[in-house]
Amino acid sequence: MKPFVVNRHGRLVFPANFSPDLDFSVLDTLEGAAAVIGRDFESKAPTGTEIAERIARGAYSRRFDLLRDLGQNLFWVNRWALTMYEKRPTRWRDLPRTRDDVFLPVVTPWVDGERKAAAVVEAWQGLPEGRYPEVEERLFGLLNDVYGNRKHHATDLEPVKPTVAEFLAQPGALTFVLPDLEPDYPTFSPTEILDAHEEAPELEALSRWAMVLHNQYPWTRSRTELREASAIGDDEVVIAFHPRTREVAAFLDRVRNGAPVRTRPSRPAVTPVAPATPLEPVKVAETFAVKPTIESLAVVRGEHVCENTDVVRNTSFSWSPMSAAEITAKTGIERRRYSEHDIGDLALAAADAALAHSGRTPEEIGAVLVATCTSDRLIPSLATWLSGELGLLQTHCSADIVAACAGLPYGLAEAVRQLQEVGRPVLLVCVEKFSDKIGGVRTSRMIFGDGAAALVVAPAAEGSAGDVEVLQTYASGPPAQVNSIIWPNPEFDNDITVYGPEVKALVARYLEQMIGELDALPGPDGGKLLDAIELIVPHQANRTMIVQLAEKAGLSADQLYFDIGDMGNVSAASIPIALFDAVRDGVVTRPTRVFAPGFGAGAVGGYAVLTVDPAIMAPEVVLPPAVQDRAATVLPRAPVAGTSMEDVHAAFGA
Repeated sequence: MKPFVVNRHGRLVFPANFSPDLDFSVLDTLEGAAAVIGRDFESKAPTGTEIAERIARGAYSRRFDLLRDLGQNLFWVNRWALTMYEKRPTRWRDLPRTRDDVFLPVVTPWVDGERKAAAVVEAWQGLPEGRYPEVEERLFGLLNDVYGNRKHHATDLEPVKPTVAEFLAQPGALTFVLPDLEPDYPTFSPTEILDAHEEAPELEALSRWAMVLHNQYPWTRSRTELREASAIGDDEVVIAFHPRTREVAAFLDRVRNGAPVRTRPSRPAVTPVAPATPLEPVKVAETFAVKPTIESLAVVRGEHVCENTDVVRNTSFSWSPMSAAEITAKTGIERRRYSEHDIGDLALAAADAALAHSGRTPEEIGAVLVATCTSDRLIPSLATWLSGELGLLQTHCSADIVAACAGLPYGLAEAVRQLQEVGRPVLLVCVEKFSDKIGGVRTSRMIFGDGAAALVVAPAAEGSAGDVEVLQTYASGPPAQVNSIIWPNPEFDNDITVYGPEVKALVARYLEQMIGELDALPGPDGGKLLDAIELIVPHQANRTMIVQLAEKAGLSADQLYFDIGDMGNVSAASIPIALFDAVRDGVVTRPTRVFAPGFGAGAVGGYAVLTVDPAIMAPEVVLPPAVQDRAATVLPRAPVAGTSMEDVHAAFGA
């Protein structure tokens, strides 16, 4: 889990975006680690040579662009140290010689480094000031003090450093040497990094980059030299590397000692085949004796609004540039909701509200279903935990349903089946919490949010056809589509990841099938059921993509309702929250026949055709912040100053 933080300025901060903490327990080989590091640190970062070439051809028109390149370059330079090692300046005489968990980096001098560093300073001085010149100068002072005092080449840095004994056995090997130890060299505390505050979102992100990179070199960089072991005095200082975590130490032990690599059994590729006979949609009135009615629908949104500018304020060093407006254009999302509360607390709040609005008491509930793909609880299941929290001594069934973005149709289908067995109300909760499962993956950060919705599905009155007309669920497909959204994903440090082209392919496939089925089903008064649909409330995946695919399938954009601009993608909870918002926005003002299609991870899909009555909507639940306001408890302190290391020393009282 990688939770966000609300800093003392009331802004959202995503620490994983600037302070990488990779999970090495899921990596077995150097090749696997190199693939992760290469993608996250190297693919977007320019080398020093590339920066010099860009300067030479006049590619920089803004100071910000040069700052960004310096920051990405320095994260790449520190790719192994930031993820695997802690740097500890140590006197040569005190350095352990025989331990296998203390390492010394072997480095190659940076050829022509002084010229490249001087070119950066000259280019900076010739570029026009931006809107916030003081901030730009301060950031350049921090970044250039690191970049301009680099002594070593970065391309050939090895992930596994030699032990001290191995270093001593390499004639001519060079490592970092300092003339003396500086135990009080100033660094930025974690709180100061979190509380970085700039008016320009892009500069706020760079401020955190600069602080983290400054902390990688807690000594006077200009005094650093590269020397052989024979040229190091007893009281001079070297930079010892220690494993950052136990998982890193175990990884180093595995790769250094040739531990066996886990493999999967191989099997030939298969070609997906269609069902032997079509899997027809379920016509509820014809199939089931007990007809379902929806007595209430309650929603809970994440209590924190994450604007697109908040995403930009937390730009990761692994991202290419993208503005808040570009995020909106690509996804249709302007903001999403995040919660500091546990996913169970979101579910419980929604369940309480739905029960209250329906007039039902817990002892009347026959089954509890929770549709979610982000639960951090396996035993007991979230549904069973929720049943206990509601005070239910026993249910016929309490179970979680992992159907991701098709959570509502899957959940309704199972609720209707449960009704046949228990003949009493079923509580269905659709809930997701994505905000702590995203990390530095921008495609996921742009899209996903947190929220919950709960429905009480009860037996309809005698003689009533109920509220749910048609239910359909799908799953599977080509492996690329089945694996189009993955969590946890070891290749992305266990963050949730989205493979856009494959998602688009599965949505197009299912949407075409759904429209075909509705077109073939009879309507209530003759004609086609598709023509009787009054409103389409799709899963809120990506507005731009859904509109394009819907129009291709023969639907028009004005038939669709979206609240994704304000809510983002809340997976299983997205359709029921959108139904609630359609009533709130006055789109649904009377009982309305709605087509609600969902599709997503695991190549799942499904839809419900149901009647939505505004009367079922419960008063919205507003959860208070889960964490006490830090602004009221953090002691004031002087701001960190300056455009040079002298200013930084002064700010820390050094």
